[in-house]
Parts: sequence; structure tokens; C-alpha cells
Amino acid sequence: MINTASTPPKPQSYKTNVEIDWCPGCGDFGILNSLVLALQELKIPNENVVLTGGIGCSSKIPHYVNVNTLHTLHGRSLVQAQAVKMANPRLEVISASGDGDGLGIGSAHFVAAGRRNVDMTYILFDNGVYGLTKGQASPTLPYGEMPKSIETENIKFPVNPLFLGLASGFTFVSRSYSYNIKHLKETLIRAMKHRGLSLVDVMQPCVTYNNINTKEFYDPRLYDIEKEGWNPVASNENEYKQKVPQAVLKSLEWGDKIPMGVFLDYQTETYDQKLQKLVPDYGKKNYVMDPIHSNGKPLNDVTDLMNSFC
Repeated sequence: MINTASTPPKPQSYKTNVEIDWCPGCGDFGILNSLVLALQELKIPNENVVLTGGIGCSSKIPHYVNVNTLHTLHGRSLVQAQAVKMANPRLEVISASGDGDGLGIGSAHFVAAGRRNVDMTYILFDNGVYGLTKGQASPTLPYGEMPKSIETENIKFPVNPLFLGLASGFTFVSRSYSYNIKHLKETLIRAMKHRGLSLVDVMQPCVTYNNINTKEFYDPRLYDIEKEGWNPVASNENEYKQKVPQAVLKSLEWGDKIPMGVFLDYQTETYDQKLQKLVPDYGKKNYVMDPIHSNGKPLNDVTDLMNSFC
């Protein structure tokens, strides 16, 4: 769902005056700029957007974007964002997490979110390390790699965000690259326009701690699967069942070539549509925005409710 304004705000109006303390050259800058440009192009009023973040370098982004924001707990950005969207379906809700934040302690929320299919966008800042806490191996660091921030090679198998997103039920699954602003901006726009739960996995170098998955590593390897003929759209359930296994195989490619682009775009029933069947007024009556008093007098008597807690 996209809420537009008649007069589009300028790009700088989506940025706050908070000093950005990411390391020079960090991929986070590209994600921030791409998000700002996407909001500008979609002409979404600042007050209609909610952006949540967890804990980590990535999750500082709510401080830098001039919209409604929540800086939540470690691993909880996605679940807080879902709560916001369910409380007020009219909002454009975006959640931001790092690969450690979202796929480590937040992995259970990631899977549960896919099962719900809430209409929102999830941006995963993916650099293979815990950048805020001195570069420990994150869940996405490839097996056997040893960036300069760890003393021995990584002995754990990595989590593949695309594979997990497809398996969990995300209806829009994509990958982009933080140094390719145009591709990332366009991917974010498509994710926000999608009616359902969108994943944007963003490959981003950590210039301080990960000296393996660098710009020099990604630039010659990343390629756009859609430009090579892949069509991510599944227009019905049968096509969805055919597309997902193919998309999974494409998501496993990692080596001399690394795919990016949209792997799946499937329109199906969203969580708010399911809730409408259970609660007829849901989505029609906005309880969040309804007045709670008139001329100083409450419109609802909650005395009995409060007494029930005594």
C-alpha cells in the first residue's frame, strides 16, 4: 500500500539532522540514500511512514530518516513493525535489521513473519559480520571464511536469507547491492508497491571488519537475474509452486557469480485481509486514529476493565 501526497517532498526532507556515525565507505550509506530516493519517488508523506530498527550499525537508520520511527530491541525490529502495521493498516511500514540482528536472535521472528504475510517491507543489511560489536561472524558469513576480525575460520554453515525467505512464505523476495544505488532504489520501490511481505536482502561491504566480501569482491560477481531472462512473477498458486523451487536453486548460487534482483513476486492473501474475515470492522474503522474524548469527556468507559485487574 502506497500513500501519496499531491506535492512530493524534496529528498532532503526525508533526512534528519542527526550526525551519521557510520564508518566512511560503509554500505549503510548507500542503503540510506536509496531508501530516501525511493520514498521521494513514491511521494509518500513523511507522516504516513513508520521505520523500525533493532540493534546494530544497520539499526541506526531510524535516527537518520525523517519519518515516524521505532528503535527497538535486538532482533525485534520485524515483529515491532508487524504490530504497527496490524494496528494501523493505512501506514507504510518498513523494518530494518542487520544480518546478525535479523537472522541471529531475530530468526524466529523472521520465519513467523513469513507465515503471516503482513503487508510491509523488510530491509536486511547483509555484510557477514556483527559490525557494532567488533566484527564477530554473523549468520550469513560463508563457511570457512576468516575476515580479519576473527581469529579462526568460520566453522558454522551460513544462513541464506533468500532461501529462508522463500521457505518461510515471504511473497516478495529480492537481493540488491548497497553500492548500486539505482538498482537498490528500484528494488525498494517494487518491494513497497508489493501487496504483502517483502524481503530486500542487501549485499553491503563492511569496510572496517570484513576484508573478504568487499567492493572488489562483489563488483565483478553480482549480476541481475532478471536481465538474464528470469521472470519472478507468479500469478497463481500453481505458478507459485513452480517458481519457488526454481528461485531456491538460484538463491544458492554463490561463487564466481552471485545473483541479485527479484527472485519471487507473488500476490496472495495478506494478513490484514485474513483478519477482515474474522473482525468485520478491521481495516474499515481505524481505532488508532479515532478520538478518545469529546469536550474533555472520555468516549469510552473503561472502569469495569480497570477494576477487573484489581
